[in-house]
Amino acid sequence: MTPPSPALLDTMRRIDATLRAGDFRTAHDQLAALVEAQPDFVEALRLYAGTKQALGDIGGAEEILRKALAIDPNWTPTLAALGELLLASGGGAEAESLLRRAAQRLPRATLVLARHFNDSQRAGEAFVLAAAACANGHADADLVAQFVTAAATLGRLDEVVANFRRIAEARPEDPVATQALAIALDAANQPAQAERIAAHALALGHRNAALYQTQARSLIALGEFDRAETALRDCLRLDPQRSEAHDHLARLVWMRTGDAAQATATLDAALRTFAADPALRATKAAILQGVGDARNAYACLAEQAGHPQAPPSLLVRAGLAALDFKPALALPLAERALHAMPANTAARSLLAAALLGVGDARSALPHCDALRAAAPDDQYFIALQTIAWRLLGDPRYHEYCSYAQWVLPQRLEALAPWPDLASFFTDLRRSLDRLHNPHGHPLLFQSLRHGTETTEDLSRSDDPAIRALFAAFDTPIRRYLEHIHNGPEPLRRRNIGRWRFNGSWSVRLRSSGFHTNHVHPRGWISSACYIELPDVGNDAEENAGCLTFGQPSLITTPALPAEHIVRPEVGMLVLFPSYFWHGTVPFASERSRLTVAFDVVPRQ
Repeated sequence: MTPPSPALLDTMRRIDATLRAGDFRTAHDQLAALVEAQPDFVEALRLYAGTKQALGDIGGAEEILRKALAIDPNWTPTLAALGELLLASGGGAEAESLLRRAAQRLPRATLVLARHFNDSQRAGEAFVLAAAACANGHADADLVAQFVTAAATLGRLDEVVANFRRIAEARPEDPVATQALAIALDAANQPAQAERIAAHALALGHRNAALYQTQARSLIALGEFDRAETALRDCLRLDPQRSEAHDHLARLVWMRTGDAAQATATLDAALRTFAADPALRATKAAILQGVGDARNAYACLAEQAGHPQAPPSLLVRAGLAALDFKPALALPLAERALHAMPANTAARSLLAAALLGVGDARSALPHCDALRAAAPDDQYFIALQTIAWRLLGDPRYHEYCSYAQWVLPQRLEALAPWPDLASFFTDLRRSLDRLHNPHGHPLLFQSLRHGTETTEDLSRSDDPAIRALFAAFDTPIRRYLEHIHNGPEPLRRRNIGRWRFNGSWSVRLRSSGFHTNHVHPRGWISSACYIELPDVGNDAEENAGCLTFGQPSLITTPALPAEHIVRPEVGMLVLFPSYFWHGTVPFASERSRLTVAFDVVPRQ
């Protein structure tokens, strides 16, 4: 390729400045003139395609990238750009081939491909792809995050943390190595250490969006929300298109204000500059759905979803919003997404749910079976399958959902050094009260309404009362494992007699509070432990504040009611399979409803 002239380089510098300012229309017109004058300048063609993609012309972008590739089949930036565009549009096999070629010389291609592998439940391939770049602690932070995600899925996170710790200790003044350790510690649910290491990297003068986001995630886990918000705003000043950081910031602002407009203000500002960015628009829709406004969430994406070449991920996000109020609207979106990406789990899951919503359980069942075959322990997929069986009158439903047998309430016993359970719960309530924001709003994307939820993993708490509570769970959990024995069903099949906590939290519901029906996709055995209960009387007809099982959160045709009810008592721990649909009935009382919950998974 002939080197560009100084005049051409000066033109490219001006166009680059326009692109950095987010003025894609002006850059598009400048590049259109340039490629007309220089039709074989492949880098100008690549940038021209990028402006078309940013303005929503996916077909035009692909056509230009293929022209550039025909001119120079080995120009790595073109390989990566076309591979990334095809990946977003569902062209998996060709996209992967292009990105693999580009990844040999371009870290961005490695990152895109590793993220794709993780999103496609191909953690082993993501791990192998990223390992060479990440093993020495010199990799880009976003690639390290994908490497760590793959390691966590494969159960290899401890060894990755240990390796990054050795590198950081050997190079204490190397901010890149330090940042890699912070990312790994954050993923390993060690937020205090992660935040300390991230702060050290920042003190070394290492300022990038990924580092601020890592620090913010750790601060959120530690309950330091004001500092987390500051870190996220610093992150977004450096990278205003970082959708995950927008998501975290919106959650924090919502938790403080309960106002959707305030929660999305920073995101809306980014969308004014990057209006066609599908990730930002999907993030806005997810937030609106999270605050309970599914119709506006759908409206946020409807125009883009209507384009014939809409990215499949955007179709799925729009379908998820429609699923909350009109499954028939979600159905064609799911079908289009799955047609574009036949192996995509999210698209198949959406299609199954939409079919259940419109009353076609027979067509939904093969998709449920395929989801289960690919991820047999995903509790949401099991829950979808049981809905289909129930609608079809399949006897397997009762084998999997034997509520009377597998929902087990137990009483906690008094704990030393507390003389009785009442005195222990007095201290425990005091400890939990410190973790609940008395003026806060529910976390986004959670099942509770009219209440607050803690953010740190309580099973890792240093508080004496909370530690004692989790020690007290040991006996009832072991009793539950003995109770269920072994068997072919997804609950009993995983019973190896050993277990570990996999997330834990506390919920305080106020009057009118309740949990919407939900499952715990990454669990195995779930729980509810009752620390304080409202005074709702004993009217069995009301069931106020009760724990219910069997009613899905999804719209189904016909609607499916709850089939099992547990009336809570202070000191009761209820254990049940994580794929059981469960929720609570609203109550009216001056007293709040305080619970602690956790998920358990087998300990290999």
